[in-house]
Amino acid sequence: MRIAVTGANGRLGRALVAALGGLGEVRSWSRPEYDLDDPRAAARVIASRPDLIVHPAAWTDVDGCAREPALAFRRNGEAVDELARAASAAGIRLVLVSTNEVFDGNELRRAYKPGDTVGPKNPYGASKLRGEEAAQDAYVGWRDGVLIARTAWLYGAPGNDFPMKIVAAARRAKSSGEPLRLVRDEIGSPSLASDVADGIRALLADHISGTRHVVNSGRATRAEWAQLVLDIAGVDVPTELVPAATWRRESDAPAFCVLASDVALRPWQDATREYVMTGLPRAALA
Repeated sequence: MRIAVTGANGRLGRALVAALGGLGEVRSWSRPEYDLDDPRAAARVIASRPDLIVHPAAWTDVDGCAREPALAFRRNGEAVDELARAASAAGIRLVLVSTNEVFDGNELRRAYKPGDTVGPKNPYGASKLRGEEAAQDAYVGWRDGVLIARTAWLYGAPGNDFPMKIVAAARRAKSSGEPLRLVRDEIGSPSLASDVADGIRALLADHISGTRHVVNSGRATRAEWAQLVLDIAGVDVPTELVPAATWRRESDAPAFCVLASDVALRPWQDATREYVMTGLPRAALA
């Protein structure tokens, strides 16, 4: 099988290129060959004649999407529409990676399931939902043609992620003699990119289609996740629990981001522990 992976230089794109090698011949697509701003990019991917396109490429700057919603819809909505329609017309299956932020975050009783009512509260989530709808519309009549894989709170190589930023923030707080402020009221599913990629590979191997959730198991507040990272990294700093509203942001993030995974992935604590001990860039821990 010939597999095309877009956004191959991104966090999940890299992990998918590595994970999907066992299923076939993988070709990586990234800028400038594949650019979300280029309406002709889809045709170039189709011309390479893949059997499957896996599309994690997206504009994931949530605050940037809030500042420029039209650009968010271009990159996360229209680009998906172009790719999905071209792929469907050519008889090529599609995997679209989406996000927990298609939900409003008001469900505090249980983890979100794929069939739960969507209702994004920010332009990023709305643009990703538009991408989901475009993919589904393109594959009407081809029930097994598209897999939408939602994930959440993604981290992993090459760094510049939540664990790395928390370690850096803790060192700054310690140097200044101030407590590190940790968010107590955002709850989600911390998910390691390589685990998510393995989960998507498992869905593909089992010929699963439709909408599915792929996250590490369990749930955590931002504060709980941060504290585990700091404990593993050996960074001892006083902390203070604060609401997310402490920082003014352009985007309104959902308070509850927990997804019920359709793939059995390990607990988020185990994935975080492995990543901080073996995968976090050494410079971050120096």
